[in-house]
Amino acid sequence: MKAGRHRRIVQLIGQSPVTSQTQLVKMLRASGYPATQATVSRDLDDLGAIKVRRNGKVAYALPSELPAPAGEALKRMLTESVAAIELGGDVLILKTPPGHASMVASALDRGDIDGIAGTIAGDDTVLVVCKPRVMPRAIEKRLMSMIEAMPV
Repeated sequence: MKAGRHRRIVQLIGQSPVTSQTQLVKMLRASGYPATQATVSRDLDDLGAIKVRRNGKVAYALPSELPAPAGEALKRMLTESVAAIELGGDVLILKTPPGHASMVASALDRGDIDGIAGTIAGDDTVLVVCKPRVMPRAIEKRLMSMIEAMPV
């Protein structure tokens, strides 16, 4: 069932913009694949799907659909969705537009950046937890260099 559902998700994302997990749940159910939002969330994670901006809309894309290498996709995500980076003791706080935090957190988690233990996302804030003995300022500089490296 899971493999079939994954194949159908890949088809659906490839056919038309899928902008939310709720929308994807409805599309899967209409295709005969009963699923919950939690299941769809895990499936999207398994498939490596991330939200990207296309033609002014934010929609899910699969790694095979991304036009740039993973590092470039992460740079673009940071450039387009991070409004500010603040130091907060042993963590970094990234401010995003409303609704962007989870896709930024997911991109950072997948980005495999040395020194980042993980992320926690709210609606417009990402908490970046640094690994032990890693200075948050070093991670801040790395993220800022990625943002500044993108052409405007």
